[in-house]
Amino acid sequence: MKISEIIERRTPDWRELESDLSWMRNRRRSELDSARVAAFARRYRAVCSDLSLAISMRFPEGTTRYLHQLVAEAHTQLYRSESFRIGNWLTSLFVEVPSRILRDPCTWIAFFLFWSLFLGSLAAAALRPDFAVAVVGESTLSNMDSMYAQPIGEKAEADSRAVMTGFYVFNNAGIGLKCFASGIFLGVGSLITLAFNAIFLGAIFGHMLTSPAADNFRDFVTAHGPFELTAVVLSAAAGLRLGWAILDTKGWSRAESLRRTGPRTLEMAGVATILFLLAAYIEGFFSPLYIAYEYKFAMAIGTSLILIFYIGILGLNNRGRRSDAA
Repeated sequence: MKISEIIERRTPDWRELESDLSWMRNRRRSELDSARVAAFARRYRAVCSDLSLAISMRFPEGTTRYLHQLVAEAHTQLYRSESFRIGNWLTSLFVEVPSRILRDPCTWIAFFLFWSLFLGSLAAAALRPDFAVAVVGESTLSNMDSMYAQPIGEKAEADSRAVMTGFYVFNNAGIGLKCFASGIFLGVGSLITLAFNAIFLGAIFGHMLTSPAADNFRDFVTAHGPFELTAVVLSAAAGLRLGWAILDTKGWSRAESLRRTGPRTLEMAGVATILFLLAAYIEGFFSPLYIAYEYKFAMAIGTSLILIFYIGILGLNNRGRRSDAA
């Protein structure tokens, strides 16, 4: 029998299995009909055989990939568990998520785009004051100069710090949400938002680090910088991954591709949210402290090491395990 004939004959069953998956996806185990689940299991075993046949007979690449995805989704639904287990959650957070972030090309695209534009804008603003004025605006730079004209003192009370922490949380959430949500525009929106923030922040940093208030500015931004800037990058990377799912659907419909990519992007956005929150609390309660700069620099080094350990070391360490499991 020809390959085209086999595909034509088996396609109705594959579509039935897709229908079963849609049916099972939105129901709890207690709501499932046993007869239909049994039929689903039979179709799942049949599709596993089809996949084996497709590999051995060298079916078209798109068909083989489609069967791979269908088998994987069916396997997930057949052996799913609805109970929340802290061990499974910790495994996902510290084993799977760092590996996905590290090996996702969107992470590296966002990382290099942000830091190249940020450092370039910082250098341009430091060397040419008119660059910062053109990018940020003279009034904004005047406000920044006024804000950091006086050294950080002990005048910041605990209640005012709590208020400012709430403001930082709101502000950081807004930046992260813009970077992530704009990814729906084929990922271009996330890249544009990320590029704008990189150039804008770089211009402010370049201006402030060459102004008379440089020491005061550095004293305030050092401690929370690593968490906050990394969160911006991860938010944009999550949005870019979301947009890419619209362009590269891997044989599924665009709606289905988005549904399948959603959990992966939400994991990355979730890590970014945690980093934004931590940065806000550091910015609200630690950065304003009237202490030696060395302590704040040590905080920046410590948070940077945490990021390197979580994304770099855990991601590399678990990359091989995920490959073996796959």
